[in-house]
Amino acid sequence: MRKILLSSIILLVGLTFIGRLSYLQIFSFSPNQILEDPAIKAIYDYPERGYIYDRNGELLVANQPAYDVMVIPREVKPLDTLEFCSLLGIDKERFIAQLSKARVYSPRLPSVLVPQLSKEDYGRLQEKMRRFDGFYIQKRSLRYYDTKSGANVLGYISEVNPWDLERNPSYAAGELMGTTGIEKEYENVLRGHKGVKYIQKDRFNRDIGPYKEGALDTLPEQGQQITVTIDKQLQEYGETLMVGKHGGIVALEPSTGEILALISGPSYDPSILVGRDRSKNYSKLHYDSITKPTFDRSLLASQPPGSPFKTLNALVALQEGAITTETIIQCYNGFYVGKKKRGCHCGGGIRKLHSGLYKSCNAFSAGVFRKFYDKFDTTAEGMDVWEKHMKSFGLGTYLGYDLPTGRPGRIPNREYYDRVYGANRWASTYIISNSIGQGEVETTPIQLANMTAAIANRGHFFTPHVLKKIGGENISIPEFTEAKHTTIDKRHFEPVVQAMADVYKMGTARWLQVKDIEIAGKTGTVENFTRINGVRTQLTDNSVFIAFAPVDNPKIAIAVYIENGYFGSRYAGHIATLMIEKYLHREITRKDLEKRMLEKTLEDEYAKPYSGQPFKINERAW
Repeated sequence: MRKILLSSIILLVGLTFIGRLSYLQIFSFSPNQILEDPAIKAIYDYPERGYIYDRNGELLVANQPAYDVMVIPREVKPLDTLEFCSLLGIDKERFIAQLSKARVYSPRLPSVLVPQLSKEDYGRLQEKMRRFDGFYIQKRSLRYYDTKSGANVLGYISEVNPWDLERNPSYAAGELMGTTGIEKEYENVLRGHKGVKYIQKDRFNRDIGPYKEGALDTLPEQGQQITVTIDKQLQEYGETLMVGKHGGIVALEPSTGEILALISGPSYDPSILVGRDRSKNYSKLHYDSITKPTFDRSLLASQPPGSPFKTLNALVALQEGAITTETIIQCYNGFYVGKKKRGCHCGGGIRKLHSGLYKSCNAFSAGVFRKFYDKFDTTAEGMDVWEKHMKSFGLGTYLGYDLPTGRPGRIPNREYYDRVYGANRWASTYIISNSIGQGEVETTPIQLANMTAAIANRGHFFTPHVLKKIGGENISIPEFTEAKHTTIDKRHFEPVVQAMADVYKMGTARWLQVKDIEIAGKTGTVENFTRINGVRTQLTDNSVFIAFAPVDNPKIAIAVYIENGYFGSRYAGHIATLMIEKYLHREITRKDLEKRMLEKTLEDEYAKPYSGQPFKINERAW
């Protein structure tokens, strides 16, 4: 009986081992198991990332060769550290730190010791690498930029960090991935798939050939090329105009929502974030607290929109029947809120919708705002309706565009004011600043451009986006191709559009006209505040401008926001007009406007919080 029991136990244990080994080898194979085997070495073959082209087929981003020095910590043998560091161009402390970091990651798996060697460094080092066991050179590709513009929209790639590795198990230490912009948003399309070769080793740790005769090896798959909606020439021209100025420009194609230009100023050459100096250069950009070149003002600058917002308040009042195009409001060179007079720069007189908008009359807009709220039993009820209309233009939301950063702006609601003043303890006079786009309303440049496109389309817009093609095929994503309709009837847009057209013909932008292009626009001069030494201080006004052209068949809608840029027509208006002419005609006839924008900067304005010089306060901003 004992013999039978003992035999049974041995047989059972044997079958268990055989079954487990069979399961591991046949049913539960994974590359990670191979990588944990000390007798097998994996050599990766990294694919090229996909190229990026602009809407006209012009190259924006390609690739260039680079070389990483890799290390497998368990295979490192005693070496002349000083000589090796001299060859690599690094100091001993960095070498020790990188080697320790690699051991922590994995003693058996390869890690990057020194990334992105140049071709010259690679040629000098290749001959001597055989003397240093545990180290080898891995070829890969880095980005090459065929433009000095678009850093904020194109983005950049960088080495994955520990958090990236936790979230993305398909990456390994030392790999590169998209970190911002298009590179991040379309990482899965651009990245491709890396290939791998498994090499068998003997007990002396010598390579003896492909593992399983290469049956498990894979070839790399190159990333797909993409075509984006950006117009390379327009982007480059806009960034030239923005030299010495802080702000954002967004240009859209109204009929599709395609982003033609996405400009943040000041910007930087995207090529400086490629190569071994990437980290040093990024730190310099990141810690520049004055110009903030890594802050994408086109998507993140959330500021009061100023007078362009008057167009929306007029549309809401028309839709709700609070006014008609013939409603008369008297301007007394301003208007009163209680006993306090608010200024106006229109010259005073009788105002209707047309003259109220093209002259940018503050009294008219405030009167329209009050008439709208007077229709409701309570201000809170009016606020609910007003909020619904404003959000139908994409304000107060992230819009849903295909870029990885942004802000929702702010369209205040009844809950907001109940927290500030108490429930049912506020009236339209408390929020009258919203009538002219000041107060609590905030928008980003891309929201202003989208709002402008909705007006240009007479009541609908398409979600702004940058992707046009993957490979050679046009993309058709419903969220980008389906029109979003505002809550305003189409018939109410025409009188507003005609008033915006007369802004150029006889209004606040009359000296910005371009021959053979009929443009509709709206200037904005926005009060601007910051804290200096803990004190709320008024700075020189921000300059804002929205426009679209041609009026009857819009091809471009644009929003320009310039920090400390004085009147809306002074900087933002000039730039918007030049951008429209550049896009539609490819040539500039208004050389006077161009010369002014290329020569003038606002660097003195941006230095004032630090120099103590006084700010130019525009008393007519209201």
